[in-house]
Amino acid sequence: MMVRSWTECNLDELCSRAKVFGFDLDNTLASSKQPMKPPMIERFSALTSCATVALISGGSMAVVASQVLDVLAPTANRANLHVMPTSGSRYYRWDEAESRWGLVYSHDLDPETVAVIESSLERHARELGLWEAETWGPRIENRGSQITFSACGQYAPVEVKQAWDPDNTRKHALAEAVRADLPDLKIRAGGYSSVDVSKHGMDKAYAVRSLAAALGIEPGRILFTGDRMGPGGNDYPAVEAGAMGMRVNDPQDALGLMDALLARLGLGTAGPSPSSSK
Repeated sequence: MMVRSWTECNLDELCSRAKVFGFDLDNTLASSKQPMKPPMIERFSALTSCATVALISGGSMAVVASQVLDVLAPTANRANLHVMPTSGSRYYRWDEAESRWGLVYSHDLDPETVAVIESSLERHARELGLWEAETWGPRIENRGSQITFSACGQYAPVEVKQAWDPDNTRKHALAEAVRADLPDLKIRAGGYSSVDVSKHGMDKAYAVRSLAAALGIEPGRILFTGDRMGPGGNDYPAVEAGAMGMRVNDPQDALGLMDALLARLGLGTAGPSPSSSK
């Protein structure tokens, strides 16, 4: 199923059906590993003040905090925000009494499994010539419930990550090699230059179903937006789980979507989007 750009969607209809507005993080709300820019901080914070919002990211909680949670504006209502890092294998809610993000659940990997995964990733990356000499940060990160290999390093510039594997063949080759070692685990190509390993069923489909169950709603009442929404993309499982889906190209495109959403929720001054006449 093809997920259309938000500019091709009927936002009036989607907003009337949505009870939750869900978002990917990297290359959607912010550039990879970078904090949201001030205009997005303003819009995203405003959205939490008037709607239930979910943040579903493949990144670790520490990265999600640095990109989003630590830079929220005073207008943000953290009680309306559901935070699901590592593709939903962890779930956090704001604890007002403790003034912190409290863990609702986690599906962490045991130390023995982590060691086996890390060994397989490094061995096959070296064999396939994917162990780059120059990196920005660690190549392999233990995110608790997910191990992520990033060929260029966790903090590589977006343009470097995009150029590393433009046709997706390199990371798919690594995923296939590691999958042969670890048939009982879920191995998938993640972002532009990464491979993620977790327990089976731990993806954004799981996040959508878990969130819907927690809120007592159908997955189809969740409107999820991401940049990798085609079949095989790491945002696409959200749609496979039944969420309504929209695609954005990058954070600048997502900023236009935010203005259109806020206008429909009575908090924006943006004019009608290209979808309003549909």
